[in-house]
Amino acid sequence: MKVLMIIPAYNEAMNLASVVDDIKDNFAEADILIVNDCSKDNTLEVMKKIEGINYIDLPINLGYSYAVQTGLKYAVQENYDYLIQFDGDGQHLASEAKKMYEYSLEKDVDIVIGSRFLSETDYQHSFFRKIGTTLFQKIIKRLTGKHVSDPTSGLQVIKRSVFVPLSKIYAYPEFPDANLLIQLIYQGVTIDEISVKMKNREFGESMHGGVIKPIKYMLKMFYYIVMVYFNNLLGKGKKK
Repeated sequence: MKVLMIIPAYNEAMNLASVVDDIKDNFAEADILIVNDCSKDNTLEVMKKIEGINYIDLPINLGYSYAVQTGLKYAVQENYDYLIQFDGDGQHLASEAKKMYEYSLEKDVDIVIGSRFLSETDYQHSFFRKIGTTLFQKIIKRLTGKHVSDPTSGLQVIKRSVFVPLSKIYAYPEFPDANLLIQLIYQGVTIDEISVKMKNREFGESMHGGVIKPIKYMLKMFYYIVMVYFNNLLGKGKKK
């Protein structure tokens, strides 16, 4: 089985070296792809100095979701069997990603989410993100009947049968979180979670930092979820 770690990076120059070292030490069988989303710092220079990885340097800033989809397209092109979405900010741990990958192989699950909330951990969630997580848990349960404890987790293991269609979506969701999970559940994709440990960001700023960004995220997410729900009622977006 070929497995690829996709790391979208925007202004992560201070974190990338330690992130890659962690993967090499604890998940050596995984290949690494860093997608630099036109960072304003010296992320590109840092990437070029790291040995044993592949990278893509986007010419313009496409945003997190399209940086991820760029990685999906690469995984399809290079015939990977599994990919792992892995943040470049140092919060995700390679040992936990490996545990998720092994679980996915054992259980033959389409998507495995690394959950911060299935059990007690030391992870500190901001006030606004706690509210959002709780709301999205309830919305997903209401619309699909499935409980997802961590719908905003960026740590996911995805099987090829799922990431190939995702790589071809013309308008990939700006925030591929609860909205995309609901759509995939409607399409019959199997989703499971296991409890993982994560660290808090040490350097840099989160894309959901502050007050305004989380509010904008919530409003857009509600809109996307409504669109997914009505498209499902109308028979659109069904798995072909």
